[in-house]
Amino acid sequence: MENYVNELIDFINNSPTAFQATENIVKELKENGFEELSEKDKWNLEKNKSYFVTRNQSSVLAFKMGKGNIAENGFHLIGAHTDSPALKIKPESETISKNNIKIGVEVYGGPIKASWTDRELSIAGRVIIKNGDSIESKNINFENPVAIIPNLPIHMNGELNNGFKYNAQDHFQAIIGLTDNKDEKNFLKSKIAEKLGIDLENILDFDLFLYDWAKSRLCGFNNEFLVSGRLDNLAMSHAILKAILAPTENNSVDVAIFFDNEEIGSRTLQGADSSFLKDILQRISFSESETFEDYKRAIANSFLISSDMAHAFHPDYPAKHDPFYTPQINKGPVIKYNANYRYSTTAESAAYFSNLCEKADVPYQKMTNRSDMRSGSTIGPMTSAALGIKSVDIGNPMWAMHSTRETGGTLDHIYVIKAFKEFYK
Repeated sequence: MENYVNELIDFINNSPTAFQATENIVKELKENGFEELSEKDKWNLEKNKSYFVTRNQSSVLAFKMGKGNIAENGFHLIGAHTDSPALKIKPESETISKNNIKIGVEVYGGPIKASWTDRELSIAGRVIIKNGDSIESKNINFENPVAIIPNLPIHMNGELNNGFKYNAQDHFQAIIGLTDNKDEKNFLKSKIAEKLGIDLENILDFDLFLYDWAKSRLCGFNNEFLVSGRLDNLAMSHAILKAILAPTENNSVDVAIFFDNEEIGSRTLQGADSSFLKDILQRISFSESETFEDYKRAIANSFLISSDMAHAFHPDYPAKHDPFYTPQINKGPVIKYNANYRYSTTAESAAYFSNLCEKADVPYQKMTNRSDMRSGSTIGPMTSAALGIKSVDIGNPMWAMHSTRETGGTLDHIYVIKAFKEFYK
């Protein structure tokens, strides 16, 4: 089980964007006998076989056909998301200021902006290219630090330590090089072409992001902590992947969902607020029975675990927490509650998950925000409401959520995998 922590480190280091995360998930699924399906094709699903489907190369849904009747046994679903807050590069934003080559960015999601400054940044994502008469998509990762967003020195910005507000348009243009050629054009595209081994004119467009180049590290005298970018939510994605890959012989259909675009509200073709999950579940059900009634029976017999990271008690900011709900790092997964259903948890679904943890010999915790503090949200409420599936929202406790360097517990990752495996059993 302890190897899972090292595997998580490798997974995060090799998944700078949702495109690489999906690519790595697909690679492991294929290595473990999952068959790829296309939404364009007619499906012939078989009992006790495993399959997966992707959308937009940034979301993936994997499932294992059980041996029982689908309408009677339903679906066991665990969902997470592959995206994280980031800075997305504007395709036509390259400029030269004096001899500095700069690129403009848009803020994706809700990052802690200050954490992106003065750090070695790299670039990754996907590039759309022309190949003869066809159009192809290729993932790209420069891997090395190629950009930086420098702060002003304190001498020129005396307010920096007094709550300075960064402007995304003015202060977040990344510097990617120097040049004495005032007519320099397409510097970034030329580097992309060189990296992919293609002609520059064959680059049609791209979805590229800056990411913090620093690798994930264990921290603490006893390696209690994992310090990393994108723990939210690659840690949960990795835990689900390890659970769905474990051998099982179930009557139900086990489903692992890795959505993109949770950080921006999920209302995209490949997000949780799309038809993706519903489309696939219907096709799975209709492979056995073409009646809509049997599909609705399957849904009524199903359960969803929405897994996202949770806020751990911060010892330097105790007043930010409800004193009765202070989840601690390495004390187990956290059941998340919200009276306004920003989380999908109900008393019934919480009891289901806590019972699951007890069966798996996994400690668990509970969390709700201070009553005067707005809660975040997850894929849980929209997925549960759209499908009519009972759901619980859980996640592992962490510090500095949405920073370029987040901190979580190594034991918690092992705990949550055990809980997920128990659920799929």
